[in-house]
Amino acid sequence: GSCRRRRLAPLNEDNGRFLLLAALIAAYLSAGATVFSALESPSEAAAQLRWNRTLHNFSRIFNISLPELRAFLRSYEAAMAAGIRVDALRPRWDFPGAFYFVGTVVSTIGFGMTTPATVAGKVFLIIYGLFGCAGTILFFNLFLERIISLLAFIMKACHERQLRRSGLLPPNFRRGPAMSGVGSLVGWKPSVYHVMLILGIFAITLSCCASAMYTAVEGWNYIDSLYYCFVTFSTIGFGDLVSSQNAAYQNQGLYRFGNFIFILMGVCCIYSLFNVISIVIKQVLNWVLKKFECRCCPKCHKSSARLGRRNAITPGARLRRHNISMDADGQYDSDTEGRRLSGEMISMRELTASNKVSLAILQKQLSETANGYPRNVCINTRQNGFSAGVGALAIMNNRLAETSDSR
Repeated sequence: GSCRRRRLAPLNEDNGRFLLLAALIAAYLSAGATVFSALESPSEAAAQLRWNRTLHNFSRIFNISLPELRAFLRSYEAAMAAGIRVDALRPRWDFPGAFYFVGTVVSTIGFGMTTPATVAGKVFLIIYGLFGCAGTILFFNLFLERIISLLAFIMKACHERQLRRSGLLPPNFRRGPAMSGVGSLVGWKPSVYHVMLILGIFAITLSCCASAMYTAVEGWNYIDSLYYCFVTFSTIGFGDLVSSQNAAYQNQGLYRFGNFIFILMGVCCIYSLFNVISIVIKQVLNWVLKKFECRCCPKCHKSSARLGRRNAITPGARLRRHNISMDADGQYDSDTEGRRLSGEMISMRELTASNKVSLAILQKQLSETANGYPRNVCINTRQNGFSAGVGALAIMNNRLAETSDSR
């Protein structure tokens, strides 16, 4: 009975992964809300109690009615929202201030300490942010591609040096076509986990250095500086701490330049790290789905493999077909033929291939880059879904190119 219900409503692996991830995110959000509520709610209640006591004492000492005092405080809150402070601060809309603002807009940090107040400014922000955010995401993807290429070359050089020390590689070995004949290097791939570790170490080092600068210049304690670095580099941008907002600093030009470089490099590095971590998370989801695979009726698997649609992938099928699909040149002559067989307007063949094992996608990119393969000469990239580039940008480029070529 369960197998019959499974045949009637098969669970596509992509849909299963999506639902599993949605459930995990919901549980993660609930757990986070519980922890933060337990940590912060008592402090909020105590602060509210102290404020009420202060408000009543002020009203009684200075003989000011509470409604009048509250009206004055509302005016002060409106002034704060407009960027007015009691202490002298730097102008918000001079050119350096406006440049800082647009930088936080296109990078999606959005501190919120500066916002346009005019209708024209708000309308221009919508148009400006549309293209600015898209261009910045493109820049982040290109940075991700190049940082992974750099790490691949470095890791390849370290691997070759280790092989020379162990005597498995000739001392006069040079990279090139000859390397395909060296047995010790055939099939070698830099580990995605090593890339994640390197990016994590670099992000921590960058955050520690930036925090030291903010502690010395802004006067924050070191934990607050680390908190600011994470919130900023991850583009969360709460705005409770914002750098470079005082009216004047010692060596102000140098500090502003250092602040810009740290934020730029930090955002790029954390974005790259998030993408690599997401691949590992996807691998975990694939592993969980494979564990949930129905094994009660082998006949169901045989019949579904024989009669199922090409794009109706069951959990675990990708891993079983991994070795075959990686070496094959393709089962169809064109995307059009694949679409005719699947009944889909968009071919699922290369979309399936590109999603087979996300870990293998990144490892193949690392391997090809490290081995010195030309970017425009990649064997079977159209058949197996691999191409130059890693991440969302490369996937979108492949999908657009397929649609254009097939039409």
